[in-house]
Amino acid sequence: MTDPEEKPIKIAVIGGGISGLAAANRLLELSQDQSRPIDLTLYEAKSHHGGLLGTGKVGNYLVEYGGDMFVTNKPWAVDLCNRLGLEDELIQTEKVNRRAFVLCKGKPVEVPLGFNLMAPARVWPMIRTPLLSIPAKLRMAWEYFVPRRKNLDEDESLASFVRRRLGKDALDRLIQPLVGGIYTSDPEKLSLRATLPRFIEMERDYGSLIRAMRQQSKSGNENREATGARYGLFVSLKGGIQQLLDALKEKVNREATYQTGHRLVGIEPLEPGYRLTFEVDHADEPVIREVDRLILTLPAFLTAKLVDSFAPTLAAPLREIEYASCALVISGHQLSDFNHPMDANGLVIPFVENRKILAVSFTSRKFAGRAPEGHILLRTFVGGALQPELMKCSDEEIKQFTLEELKDIFGLKADPEFIEVNRYEGAMPQYHVGHEQRIEAIQKQAALLPGLELAGNIYEGVGIPDCIHNAETTAERLLAN
Repeated sequence: MTDPEEKPIKIAVIGGGISGLAAANRLLELSQDQSRPIDLTLYEAKSHHGGLLGTGKVGNYLVEYGGDMFVTNKPWAVDLCNRLGLEDELIQTEKVNRRAFVLCKGKPVEVPLGFNLMAPARVWPMIRTPLLSIPAKLRMAWEYFVPRRKNLDEDESLASFVRRRLGKDALDRLIQPLVGGIYTSDPEKLSLRATLPRFIEMERDYGSLIRAMRQQSKSGNENREATGARYGLFVSLKGGIQQLLDALKEKVNREATYQTGHRLVGIEPLEPGYRLTFEVDHADEPVIREVDRLILTLPAFLTAKLVDSFAPTLAAPLREIEYASCALVISGHQLSDFNHPMDANGLVIPFVENRKILAVSFTSRKFAGRAPEGHILLRTFVGGALQPELMKCSDEEIKQFTLEELKDIFGLKADPEFIEVNRYEGAMPQYHVGHEQRIEAIQKQAALLPGLELAGNIYEGVGIPDCIHNAETTAERLLAN
């Protein structure tokens, strides 16, 4: 039983994206489980919730503006859906289209069956693929005999790892576009340890990626059925990711306070707690709030700016986290307007192809209910760390060259039913080599500030399950101390 005389802990969560919503939800769960009263307010600078995620309707199309699915072998997103009563709303990818294409000399070519991001589980598809030359295939096969790296504890870039084990052509033609489609990063800078540590474990435990895939395939066929990624492990919701966001917001609205249009511009430590200063939409004066505990789920550069005056040693490593920008071009088409059958989850494009687009997601071919019958919904990605100059183009220029690329690659022969450009400036955190050490420094310095915790997509991964897990463990730590 809760002691009626016990004073509630006043907590502020800053940021209404998936991290902030998940942290607030977990705080409410813990408060109820532990009969520990809290006075919780979630503050969001914008007028809408969800941050980089969100779902909308354009005519009869269901459009995702951020991540459109999440993996199930990281259980935290599915578990959260179950706790919110959304288990019956989860849907799997369409089985018939569980594959991906890579652009090769201007033509879409299927990723070899059994190839999982960086490692082949099947021999014959790799022998037959036109993606690699005969010398490149022989170099990949030699991976079986490449010795382990002597110092596996030292961080290494994705590019260095792949060239060392599989060769340059495998990096340029296959692995860079597949991984780039996830992180929009420069492979020469991307930390393998912070993003894809299981491949380091394969080298450590088996001495070879090929040997590891063979051994792991004996216990199941997930790796053997992959064509770029294990698409059978991905799910979404019938109404899109917005269903999860809305369920979280409803929970916060019902059991706590949700404030939109509140932009945090100042933090002052108290003894104990923190004084927060907000700029509020349609208000002439700033709003001051005092709280006992605080969770910041903001981008690293914004957090650094807010804490610099009282915690410069925390601000310094936060500023070291770099961000990239990208544009998402969403378009709806008649399926018959393409010469290509578009029978896959999407297409990724190697940087060496010298194109103006990074990847194309065939959203309505992945999940049912995203486009009307006989139509297709595409999400085309532009910019990223390797082509930042394209973000200087106007929306009309981006639309024009995107449609030109779709015409050249897929034989698009008519105007789209709709097309729109969504920009994400400085939104993609870059997990550069040494990222884990930077995060350790951030967490070490943050631990010196009582009642303040940090969460977001820079700490454990950029995927939806990673953000949820990080946010929930952050909430647990905040109430435990």
